[in-house]
Amino acid sequence: MRLCRFIQDGEPRPAFYLDHHLVPLDAAARVYRERTHKDVPLPVADDLMLYLPPDGRHFLAARELADWIEKNTGVTDGAALETSKARLLTPIPRPPKLLLLAGNYAAHIEEGGRNAVARQKTFPYVFMKPPSTTLNHHEGLVTIPAVSPNFIDWEVELGVIMGRRARAVREEDALQFVAAYTVVNDISDRRFRPNPGREKREQDQFFDWLHGKWHDSFCPAGPCVRSADSLPDPQKLQLTLKVNGQVKQNASTAQQIFSVAGVIAFISSFVTLEPGDIISTGTPSGVGNATGTYLKPGDQVEAAIEGIGLLRNRMVAQ
Repeated sequence: MRLCRFIQDGEPRPAFYLDHHLVPLDAAARVYRERTHKDVPLPVADDLMLYLPPDGRHFLAARELADWIEKNTGVTDGAALETSKARLLTPIPRPPKLLLLAGNYAAHIEEGGRNAVARQKTFPYVFMKPPSTTLNHHEGLVTIPAVSPNFIDWEVELGVIMGRRARAVREEDALQFVAAYTVVNDISDRRFRPNPGREKREQDQFFDWLHGKWHDSFCPAGPCVRSADSLPDPQKLQLTLKVNGQVKQNASTAQQIFSVAGVIAFISSFVTLEPGDIISTGTPSGVGNATGTYLKPGDQVEAAIEGIGLLRNRMVAQ
């Protein structure tokens, strides 16, 4: 089951996502009632967590409806909207936490000139982005900051959306706490240097890197979420990223150093994960920084993950 948020009559609404079309949940429920004479009570609330496992109040009803639509191809055509004409929104607009991994694919670590073997013997590196100002949506404009415009990079990543409060969970149990998966593009400013005339300090390099992740609009996510019950193994997904139609990244989540379950177990060992938290699980090789190729105003970036969707954004100057 895939779900998205979109604008209808000026209001955010939930919908089933079917790649080229989307079906508003209330319209799908109406068609279901007309065809089967059964009610599937669903609200029109746009909080997708209501419809997702493991604890969404309306998950079972939403899944029943989604399964019916899948088995009866074309039954909701009259209620469907073209995705290309819809204004899609960020699926989880206000996550409590937006956590991201640095260096979770060996080839990406190595293309940056670092030792991937050493990373495998330690633990995941996790950082945060401010969700209220970095999160962006499908077809949203990514603003190249005037303060540092020349080294803006792309990073396609699998996003994990937590569905249940998790503290000190075991790796073998961790996927039971996941609600859904989405596509994330961790846009990065590789050479951000605040106050370039500053006096050098020991931690400058790390914090310059971190602050380069924080520019407004630098975390597109979407176009939809896929419910975790319909994607039992997140370690078998193909990721691709194109810039202006040219493939830059092409890899599989099977290549992750730390699995989704391992990452959840690690983070929850010292941080309580909450429903709606997003964990972006790192990017594979093929980033622009490895070849000195960076994003410019007008560039179109398409990040895609097999079975989830394609997230498209355009770069604009501030």
